[in-house]
Amino acid sequence: MGGTGELREFLVVGGGIAGASAGWHLARAGHRVTLLEAERAVGAHATGRSSALFSEYFGNAAVRALTRASRAFYATPPPGFTGTALLAPRGVLALETPGTEAEFEAARASGADAPEPAVEVDAVRARELCPALRPDAFRRALHKPGARDIDVDAAHQGFLRGVRAAGGAVVTGARVVALARRGGRWHATAAGPRGRAAGGGEPAGAVREFTADAVVNAAGAWADEVAALAGAGPAGLVPRRRTAVLVAVPEIGGATGAGTGGGPPGGASGAPRGGPRSGFPPAAVARWPLVTDVADTFYAKPESGGLLLSPADAAPAPPGDARPDDLDVALAVARFEAVTTLRFHGVRARWAGLRTSTADDTPVIGPDPEVPGLHWLAGLGGYGIQTAPAAGALLAARATGGGPPHGRDPADPGTTPPGAALPYPRHTRTPGESTQTCR
Repeated sequence: MGGTGELREFLVVGGGIAGASAGWHLARAGHRVTLLEAERAVGAHATGRSSALFSEYFGNAAVRALTRASRAFYATPPPGFTGTALLAPRGVLALETPGTEAEFEAARASGADAPEPAVEVDAVRARELCPALRPDAFRRALHKPGARDIDVDAAHQGFLRGVRAAGGAVVTGARVVALARRGGRWHATAAGPRGRAAGGGEPAGAVREFTADAVVNAAGAWADEVAALAGAGPAGLVPRRRTAVLVAVPEIGGATGAGTGGGPPGGASGAPRGGPRSGFPPAAVARWPLVTDVADTFYAKPESGGLLLSPADAAPAPPGDARPDDLDVALAVARFEAVTTLRFHGVRARWAGLRTSTADDTPVIGPDPEVPGLHWLAGLGGYGIQTAPAAGALLAARATGGGPPHGRDPADPGTTPPGAALPYPRHTRTPGESTQTCR
């Protein structure tokens, strides 16, 4: 790959927020970018199904460093990037439920070095933050005040708009089915949509050819498959399903539930219904923090006038259009009911997405050590939205032969501690052998 300052053509495979950010940073540096997205719409999988939280308390050291390096970008986007604020106050309240004392201490220690440190709060303060909590359901709580809601769509579209504004292209319905390097250039074959789009469009199976000097593999759950097309070994990525449901919060005066005391959970968890319900007006619910437990078995976040609930599931799943499992939907409701006075009847919406991670949950960012001109931006797990600005900047710097772009960008990953977020794929393997990643 050419050195710093040499303008190149890049194919970015994957139109989620990771690929969009990489494309934005490359295009901003003057390179010509073509972003290829397999689906008819960008962000159809992990990006469009995110819980939309920015948190410097989540993830390992490399993830937290990338998140910290991304905050300035999201807090003060570059001119013309978006016309809306990307971050809004939220906070996280993590509960010590019975038997999770060790997890609580670990969470408290790991949250102490955040820009806004996590602080332990008593039950009274915890119930001020979320009045629906049952006082007998937890012993201690950890408040993480720096967590923010993030406008995922505005951020994603800002990156894509920047690629186009710089003369790049965003091509949807372009599923890469072949990659070959000939004469120092990459040749990609992309198949059209599997069926016709509404109102016409590309016929099923239509084939297009693209060429470029380099390829960025930002294909999410499909990244190992794209690597195989390019003749590279796998990074050992595992897609995992994450389920979410949207429920309406009962308002004061409702007629179902198990009351406001400390009785057994009802609603979806099967306890008797009827009698007075603990209810809250939507405006009050909208101010609650995200509520979770330190063992990471559920979370609940105000969303769209209700609550987004998840059982924090992470079952391995093949790459594809993830669908929610009925048991996981029930667990999402039951686990939140178990710590609150709320009872729910049904759900307004349900969905699932894929979080694709390496064995040690550290992202893979940088050039493939064995295949010239192939670069990775993959394995971002459940942290892809919050790390996208810094991860894209770091990828762009490495893909063009430079180091971290110190002082050049609000998302400057040069703020990352040395070596903390420098993962490259390690491919000391025989063909077809699974590999790990190194930091």
